[in-house]
This record gives sequence, structure tokens and C-alpha cells, in this order.
Amino acid sequence: MNLYDTTVPVFTHFLRSLSAILKKAEAHCAAKKIDPSVLLNARLFPDMFALTRQVQIASDAAKGAGARLVGMASPSFPDEEKSFEELQARIAKTIDFLASLTRQQFDGSGERDIHIKAGPRELDFKGAAYLETWAKPNFFFHLTTAYAILRHNGIELGKPDFLAGGQ
Repeated sequence: MNLYDTTVPVFTHFLRSLSAILKKAEAHCAAKKIDPSVLLNARLFPDMFALTRQVQIASDAAKGAGARLVGMASPSFPDEEKSFEELQARIAKTIDFLASLTRQQFDGSGERDIHIKAGPRELDFKGAAYLETWAKPNFFFHLTTAYAILRHNGIELGKPDFLAGGQ
């Protein structure tokens, strides 16, 4: 299997889910007359990142994985989002970047050497191991945490919202 098949479609599907979940959160704020910044700055625990940062990192994980696996630099998006609209734009840019990658660019990516910095650590992987043991788990951790923050704050979400791909 070409790693394209487990990268671009998977990240795109779940970024669409994230977009739909954020739309529900924004609608909830409007319906309940809640300042959106309350949810955007919400976190599960004081030492965890807020919702906005969870979305930014999910975006970074998806675009970074695609870029690294095809051997190119990941596009840089400044972490300046302060509204649901800006988070939606970031998700859309991430999906657009992933859509620009072709299946052929992923040929041989399972054996590509991947080097990343994670805080003070430097990690080396082969492409397939990077995708399955680092990139996807990191993406899903932040996606799940964003979902959990919203659910914890009363947004009516269920497993279908997480899995549906925005449909």
C-alpha cells in the first residue's frame, strides 16, 4: 500500500470532522449567547493546551506528516487564530495543502528517513513508522482533546460527529 492512502484521505476526513465539530460549537455559542472566547480558551486541565492550540497542533500534525513523507518542507501557518472563523480557515488551508499532494509523491515514502524535533528531543524514523507511531497518534490525540474540551463544555456531540468526516 502507498502511504498516500493512509495519510491524505485519513487526515482530510478527520479535519472535516473537526471543522463540523467547531461549527456546532460556534452555533452553540450564538444560541446560548456565550462569548466564543470562552470555548476557544477552554481546556480540560490547567496544564493542558486550550481548544485553539489543540486545533493548531492537529493542523500542524496533518500537514507536517504529508510534507515530511513526500520530502518537502511543511507549510508554516502562524499560530494567530483567535476565532472560530480563523480556525476554520486554518483547517481549510491544511486540507488544501493535503489535496495538493499526489499519490506518486508518496512512492517509497515508507522507507524515507524522517527526522523531527519534539521539544528537546530529536527523533529519527522510517516513514511508515513515523506515520503510524508518531504522526497519526499525535494528530488523533489533539483532535480527540479538542472534541473532549467541547463535549465537556456542553456542546452536544457524539461519536458520529467525530467519525463522520463533516457529513
